[in-house]
Amino acid sequence: MDFLYIKALHIIFVVTWFAGLFYIIRLFIYHVEAEKKSEPAKEILQTQYKLMSKRLWYIITWPSAILASVFGIWMLVKNPYYFEMPWMHVKLTFVLALYFYHYSCQRIYSQLQHNIIKYSAFKLRIWNEVSTIILFAVVFLVTLKSAINWIWGVVGIILFGVLLMLGIRLYKKIREKKSWEKAEKEVLQEIKNDKKLNS
Repeated sequence: MDFLYIKALHIIFVVTWFAGLFYIIRLFIYHVEAEKKSEPAKEILQTQYKLMSKRLWYIITWPSAILASVFGIWMLVKNPYYFEMPWMHVKLTFVLALYFYHYSCQRIYSQLQHNIIKYSAFKLRIWNEVSTIILFAVVFLVTLKSAINWIWGVVGIILFGVLLMLGIRLYKKIREKKSWEKAEKEVLQEIKNDKKLNS
């Protein structure tokens, strides 16, 4: 098979792999947030999220991870001179980090399938950004083909990640404040209704 076809297939499956990793964490977050719902909504939602996670994980994410790896290794076998390039060593380190990330998502997936919730929605939102940082690092490395220049891109995405975390924290506080204000209004309305009934 022509090298460019192998490269194109590698890129396609890397894209679908990352898409699966990005979306699976969103489903984990929804699953965890559903824990706060009352029955039967909690059971209905969590059952649905389990099914969606299972389909995404085993029909898209895992096959994409395997095929991206197969075509990536095939590229390296056809062009062993890549191993002589320092940027490729750094890239392969990030790929290894991505495998560890994928494995950690597998553990969270297995826990949630058995209704074991060990992480808050906030922690999962933070964890979701790890794959973004890996993606940025790999894209900068492959584009710039430099073991040094990619650092600036990664520093930029880390700063972006920090800003994103601060944004998530702020969003969480705003949501909590709105929930509190809504609950407060409901309580005040109930008090008014009680007074009307008693008068």
